Amino acid sequence: MNISKVDLNLLVYLDTLLRECNVTRAANQLSITQPAMSNGLKRLRNLLNDPILVRTSDGMVPTERARELQPVIRGILLTLEETLQPNRDFEPSLSKRCFRIMASDYAASTLAPKLLSKLQLHAPDTTLDIMTPSDVTFHDVENGKVDMAINRFENLPQSFHQKRIWKDSFSCLVNANNPIIANFSLDTYLKARHIWVSKTGFGVGVGMDPADVQKLGWVDEALAHFGKHRNIASFTRNYHVAIHLAKEQNLIATLPTKAANIYKNDPELTIIDPPFPIPPFELDMIWSPLLHRDASHIWLRQQIAEVALELQ
Repeated sequence: MNISKVDLNLLVYLDTLLRECNVTRAANQLSITQPAMSNGLKRLRNLLNDPILVRTSDGMVPTERARELQPVIRGILLTLEETLQPNRDFEPSLSKRCFRIMASDYAASTLAPKLLSKLQLHAPDTTLDIMTPSDVTFHDVENGKVDMAINRFENLPQSFHQKRIWKDSFSCLVNANNPIIANFSLDTYLKARHIWVSKTGFGVGVGMDPADVQKLGWVDEALAHFGKHRNIASFTRNYHVAIHLAKEQNLIATLPTKAANIYKNDPELTIIDPPFPIPPFELDMIWSPLLHRDASHIWLRQQIAEVALELQ
């Protein structure tokens, strides 16, 4: 194959088709007509001598050859786009940039107030748009539509850049008048009623099943090592809701220490160490290689790192 005779736009078509597995959605992503995308798929099939996408009962499915090509093509396009990004200086005090950050409720509660104060001081005309994990996808981050994602991540696309923000332990929040404070042990902890709080990863979350320990997360996994489980009275994805429930009811909220410390001066609440060991967890920020050398993005990462250091 003579690469000089290949329309390199076809690589963009191929990348989008393999991500969407749908001609209409791929066309919409690239702002072209469906016939133009269909014609692009036809040319790709001729070029590669492969069907690329095959219609099944589950919709359009990539062929084995297409699956092999997908990470290679994605890497080539990301490298090319990153190389061609303009290298402009960034003046925070003059910028009107909107920084879009996907953050879990925990990350937003702990980081956002100080980060916003820092932006208002050094870049007063910038805007901070904080999005939830269900608002965006990995593709949005990878394509640079979202500047940063801050959460706990297990499996990431290899193309992402990543930086550890901190490690955090766990604490228990209870109403200051809760009688359990006088005898806070594993036994009394297990007899009490609890508030479960967490945040799903990317995409729309689903309802929780109290019996599914593997999906309940850190606290319940730690208890499972002792063959124990807690009595969960309420599930929430919002840390402030969990904290207010602990304040108003005889319930226990076991949550990351930095989130609990937001309310350390509240006279209606008491912070107690859990009566059993819970492994610490890590909070990370990830971003697209497309933004890695962008001056404004480098500045944003520095601000987040400084705020994280202050909160340590």
